[in-house]
Amino acid sequence: MSQFSADPSYPIGKYEPQPFSIEQKVEWLSDLKFLPLQLEAAIQNLDEAQLQTPYRDGGWTVHQLVHHIADSHMNAYIRFKLALTEENPTIKTYEEQLWADMHDVQKLPVNVSVTLLHALHLRWHEALKDVQDDDWNNRTLFHPGMNKTLRLWFMLGLYAWHGRHHVAHINRLREQKGWR
Repeated sequence: MSQFSADPSYPIGKYEPQPFSIEQKVEWLSDLKFLPLQLEAAIQNLDEAQLQTPYRDGGWTVHQLVHHIADSHMNAYIRFKLALTEENPTIKTYEEQLWADMHDVQKLPVNVSVTLLHALHLRWHEALKDVQDDDWNNRTLFHPGMNKTLRLWFMLGLYAWHGRHHVAHINRLREQKGWR
């Protein structure tokens, strides 16, 4: 029996914001801290043909997905730093699909992005672990693509989910294909 939802686009379900709690904060910070290890385990022993397999019909290849996580989380790290140092900064959006099709994504091996994620998540976790509880709801940023002001708390949950979501895409593919 699979541990994943029936929807291949959302193998762990869609992100659902949660009210602030210390327990939830600890869990989400742990998700960020350990994502690089979980991603590394998900792609362990995959050969080039497997890395070039789309994780779902119409989706990116595993190779593109690994680089996407690095691109997304680099942007997220900067967004958090801006929100922690400025009053409701307007963040920059980016075209994820176009980034996933760029030359660096096509040519560089996935271990480059996994290595980057180890360093990035170490910095990100260190920057966030001592954020005051009130700041999770009081610090905000403006997302022009969503035309919304978002609290850091929402963002923490979103990116904790984002990492688990994409690791689940890879693990679901491994399960479906019988890759060991």
